[in-house]
Amino acid sequence: MKEALEICILAAGVGSRMGARQAKALQTLAGKPLLEHLLDTVAGLSPAALHVVVGDGGQEVRARFQGRGINWVQQAEPLGTGHAVLQAAPQVGEGSRLLVCLADTPLVRLETLKALLALPVDLAILSVKAPSPSGYGRLVRDGQQVCRIVEERDATDEEKRICEVNSGIMAAKAARLAPWLRRLTRDNAQREYLLTDIVAEAHREGAAIGAHMAQDPLEATGVNSYRELSDLERGMQQRQAQRLMDSGVQLMDPARFDLRGALKAGRGVQIDVNVIIEGEVTLGDDVRLGPNVVLRDTTIGAGSEIKANSLLDGAEVGAGCSVGPFARLRPGAVLADGAAIGNFVEVKKTRIGKGSKASHLAYLGDATLGEGVNIGAGTITCNYDGMDKHATQIGDGAFIGSNTALVAPVTVGAGATVGAGSTITQDVPSQALAVARGRQKAMAGWQRPKSSQKNNQKSSLKSSQKPSQKNSPTNKKTAGK
Repeated sequence: MKEALEICILAAGVGSRMGARQAKALQTLAGKPLLEHLLDTVAGLSPAALHVVVGDGGQEVRARFQGRGINWVQQAEPLGTGHAVLQAAPQVGEGSRLLVCLADTPLVRLETLKALLALPVDLAILSVKAPSPSGYGRLVRDGQQVCRIVEERDATDEEKRICEVNSGIMAAKAARLAPWLRRLTRDNAQREYLLTDIVAEAHREGAAIGAHMAQDPLEATGVNSYRELSDLERGMQQRQAQRLMDSGVQLMDPARFDLRGALKAGRGVQIDVNVIIEGEVTLGDDVRLGPNVVLRDTTIGAGSEIKANSLLDGAEVGAGCSVGPFARLRPGAVLADGAAIGNFVEVKKTRIGKGSKASHLAYLGDATLGEGVNIGAGTITCNYDGMDKHATQIGDGAFIGSNTALVAPVTVGAGATVGAGSTITQDVPSQALAVARGRQKAMAGWQRPKSSQKNNQKSSLKSSQKPSQKNSPTNKKTAGK
């Protein structure tokens, strides 16, 4: 009978070197918590049980991953990785095989884990070749046989020169693992029960020990500081950029691209520098993204262009649309094919009809625009009365002049025209012209009023410049006689 697979993820680290308030497992990498990356990966193994060991701050971690079918295990004292696995061991089936992973080593691939589990051994270790192995435990071999793992602080100078390092990921038969864990001691520089010490125990028993070497060093890269987290972020972004380019997406500079979610892209997509993708984003064929664009949970149709410095959040953009530069589409913004949103236009919970456009300096909220509508500069839908939101309806082919305020709830009929500078508070019939502004007057010969303050200053200046009676030339003559 095939043995069941159970997984134990160690997530009790507090990230003391980060100085962070939240648990290390919740630090974000490419837009997701470290632990979430690993949970998504191991889900592909369909484990019979999933155990996650948490420590101080564990309540936060549990709350973040409710509903994932996790058996939570509490490590009351931070006494090391071996001690953490020992807390979960009583809940692991004796006939199972246990895969142990680390929440702060999140980039191991599913294919790598499958290869590790395929080793026909009692204890399997995932290793990696590291040109600069400082900080990692070294795999010490007796010939080809792995006989122990020595941590950096316990290693001799000769052992420190070993480049095959431990990833922290292991798999063992549960029946054999439990006694190895119980025999662990704290006789090491860390004064902790180290999971790596079970290798020496297994070797002494004559157990079959095997190592599978990961091809990508990122798979074994752990996180203990923000510097290491930023290095891992760059490494992952490079990995994602390469995958996108291999699938036919043109990245103008792969080093200046950030994917912090999931991206589905069609053929002929071009992405300029400093673009950030968050959440679930879909790009149709031949979409062009300008520099500094941010997309979050957004769908963009074929042939559309999002110009520089635009932010789209929860938006749906049809085919052949133009957005930006400096545009903002908020949740509920829906653009039909051929619509255009220009610079400094904000759209929220609004449907823009086919071929309609708002080219500059406008706010459209809680509105529905028909086809072929033109929105002039400075137009706003006044959708909020201080208590409730109200809708604006604009029919096909309507023309809204510049600097218009549409006070919702209001409807502008198909083909209607609203004169520039109007404040529309009542419905406008189809094909009608609506003008709602004060009548212009011109007053001939009108003089601008003069500032009383300026007049007073001029009078004071003249007074100070006028000679006094005492010092006048006449008085001087008289005084000389």
